[in-house]
Amino acid sequence: MSRVKRGTHRVKRRKNILARTKGMMWGRKNRITLAKVAATKSGANAYRDRRLKKRDNRGLQQIRINAAVRLLGTTYSRFMSDLKKRGILLDRKVLSQLAAQHADVFAKILKA
Repeated sequence: MSRVKRGTHRVKRRKNILARTKGMMWGRKNRITLAKVAATKSGANAYRDRRLKKRDNRGLQQIRINAAVRLLGTTYSRFMSDLKKRGILLDRKVLSQLAAQHADVFAKILKA
């Protein structure tokens, strides 16, 4: 059987893995076996956490809206049901930004 040296493809694959682990500590940045594991795990964590970030942000938006609404004398659930009944189709992200940055506009939405 002939010998396979795996020249450029092997080098390219290793460089790609080491590029993904650049900046990691200890052997994970330069030992290929540890770097493979680290790159795989970091990719899986990144994929998972992109979804968790959306969940966390939604909770923070609800907390912001609730805090702003309680200053104006009502609760989050009553406010959201009133918006739905009146046909105001602003999402929670926009409402939380209004509550944090433009309190006067948010108060007008509540009163309207």
